[in-house]
Amino acid sequence: MAYILGTAGHIDHGKTSLIRALTTIDCDRLKEEKKRGITIDLGFAWLDLPNGDRLGIIDVPGHEKFVRTMVAGACGIDFVLLVIAADEGIMPQTREHLEICQLLGIKHGVVALTKIDLVDAEWCAMVRAEIAQNLEGTFLQGAPIIPVSATTGEGLTTLREHILALIQSHTQSRQNDLVRMPIDRVFTIHGHGTVVTGTLLSGTLTVGDSLVVMPKGLETKVRFLERHGTPVTTIEAGSRCAINVQGLETTDIARGDTIARPKTLVPSTRFYTKTTLLQHAPTLKQRTELHFHLGTKECLAKLRFRDRLRMEPGEQAFVEVIFDQPLCAVFGDRAVLRTGSPLRTIAGCEILCPIPPLWPKHHPDKDQYIATWLSLPTLSENNPSECLAVLLDLFGVPGLSESELALASGQETKTRTKALKTLMEKGVIVCWDTETKSYIHKNHLAKLVCDILAYAQTIHDKAPLSPHFAKEALLAATDSLPKKLFACAIETCIRTKRLVADGDGVRLASHSVTLDTKDQNTSQQLLKALQKTPLTPPNIKEVLENVRLSDKEALPLLNHLTQTGDIIRINPTLYYAKEGYDDIMERIYTWFKDHESLDITDLKGLLGLSRKYLIALLEYMDNTHITVRVGNKRTLRQTR
Repeated sequence: MAYILGTAGHIDHGKTSLIRALTTIDCDRLKEEKKRGITIDLGFAWLDLPNGDRLGIIDVPGHEKFVRTMVAGACGIDFVLLVIAADEGIMPQTREHLEICQLLGIKHGVVALTKIDLVDAEWCAMVRAEIAQNLEGTFLQGAPIIPVSATTGEGLTTLREHILALIQSHTQSRQNDLVRMPIDRVFTIHGHGTVVTGTLLSGTLTVGDSLVVMPKGLETKVRFLERHGTPVTTIEAGSRCAINVQGLETTDIARGDTIARPKTLVPSTRFYTKTTLLQHAPTLKQRTELHFHLGTKECLAKLRFRDRLRMEPGEQAFVEVIFDQPLCAVFGDRAVLRTGSPLRTIAGCEILCPIPPLWPKHHPDKDQYIATWLSLPTLSENNPSECLAVLLDLFGVPGLSESELALASGQETKTRTKALKTLMEKGVIVCWDTETKSYIHKNHLAKLVCDILAYAQTIHDKAPLSPHFAKEALLAATDSLPKKLFACAIETCIRTKRLVADGDGVRLASHSVTLDTKDQNTSQQLLKALQKTPLTPPNIKEVLENVRLSDKEALPLLNHLTQTGDIIRINPTLYYAKEGYDDIMERIYTWFKDHESLDITDLKGLLGLSRKYLIALLEYMDNTHITVRVGNKRTLRQTR
């Protein structure tokens, strides 16, 4: 397992000097840092461990003007080394850095009481007691406080032992296997090109892997990898990582971008979050604009409360965070909120959904909806299957693909696959697209089916004499559903015998065509008019004029007679009664018993009809695949 240790603490409390004493690596690499004697940007080092591995170390600046840089460095660390100078004790940035670590979900660490060579034993004991008291109620309550001196070396061995003990007792908390590395540095190496560095939060990287820089979507490949100054072919989660990226310039990338595999992360301009406001923070009003720190990214964001008008100090609430630019995140990620003037940390966010559905305007129980979102972190940890079921229920139609579920649940692939299989077997969810592995909750599929059936009834009500209708007519009831989900819903209706496939169309199982007395009489008039001259029926328009029927009124009756087989539609103006049509077809099939082909002259001799009827009949037989045209002749394609 790979781990990262990050420093925290007030300016000039000796963070960089302590790391140099522990590792012999000077994290201050910039000329300005050397000149001013303070850390300005992130510094990186490593500590060789007894097992031959290396512990990654991130050194952060302590000045209040560089807290944004400190937050970027704290991204992805497993434990913190809180540095407090014995001659000054706890200072403002000590408190703020500790708050930031707590808000980011860091749960383990050790305290280094530095510069003990500048104070006597009594003063040192007093400061240790003060520190222990101030750490009560924080994640560092009860953590070891190790007196050290980077100048004399006193206490360094003990500090190393406690750091090693942290590593040995630590359980890896990274639960998903998505490749993600927030970028904290971008630079060029002569002869190699662009290099980016960061902490690999999850997943595994290998030389040759295809990657994208998000949220920009820039495609690249891994040319070479380096871990803690050593070239490697593969890097695992929790490691400091340097990637030589192919085909990109330093101007294409910036701190705050994220390295990922293609088609895994989805940029979004809003997140659903569980937000905690610190006790000393000001009251926050609706639409308050703050600085949002996620990973190594900082941007402006506005808060939207869904169950209140304001948020008071110490409160925890469901908050929709809206950004001025797209960001990428995963369920469970932590973020920090800071005010702009004065600059100070006031809140932390746990991301409940990085790709949230649109807010339901008419949800029957808004409080329950919010409570369900807030319950997801606990549910995800204790019951992965139930977590996925709840997510799919919250997202409604059209549900989520497996890649979206990876972001929305934060679950490892193996865990997620097993959970989805269990839910499928229980019938809780349905996979409506096997290619994208997209799923919908059974409740929403059931509602979709009800909407489709209700609309089918509407179609029947408008055309009661039509025995069926095209499936596509139901699309109007589904608000532009994906085609495969629409097909899944229709198949469900048919499988459960509520819709019946009827020829090229569908109908409700309960639907049957019944004519009232008036329609029956009119239908008989139409039929008799066609039966009167069975081989030479009149143009249908003449028939309609004689019975005083409009095209619109006649159409359902003609369709009904066609469906019952009483008449045959040759073309839009020519219909034959069944008796006349059967007589014609009997003569044609008899002809083909002794002849290989038939032309218009043969047909005229056979039927004695004019060209108007002969051409229409020949075209009808071609269109219905009874015959096939070869030049000016027809050959029989379909036997009786």
